[in-house]
Amino acid sequence: MTDTIGGYTIKATGVGEVDTIRGAEKPVHPHEERKSHHADRFKAELIARLNRIEGQIRGIKGMIERDAYCDHVLNQISAAQAALNGVGKLLLAGHMRSCVVERIREGDLGVIDELLATVDKLLK
Repeated sequence: MTDTIGGYTIKATGVGEVDTIRGAEKPVHPHEERKSHHADRFKAELIARLNRIEGQIRGIKGMIERDAYCDHVLNQISAAQAALNGVGKLLLAGHMRSCVVERIREGDLGVIDELLATVDKLLK
């Protein structure tokens, strides 16, 4: 497939193969061309939550290094998983409200299958 976007000629030959942008070759990643369109405030909220989770994980690691009682460590792991699930839910909602709606408006109904696969992974 060859396309011209913003004055750049792009030739994509498939996942993991090569595309050419004005003669330069680089690996193709299946979602490389897609970007999110979330507001800076939304991204800052996600990053703040992930920073807190990162701190929780470091705390759990420290508990294990200090031989903390297993039940206490497991409770902290549960809390970190719940916090990470919260980030996933928030991002999923934002994705559905922006990226998915945009692609459906463009007539790309394949986004529904992509979304279902993503939700399936999140629920495991």
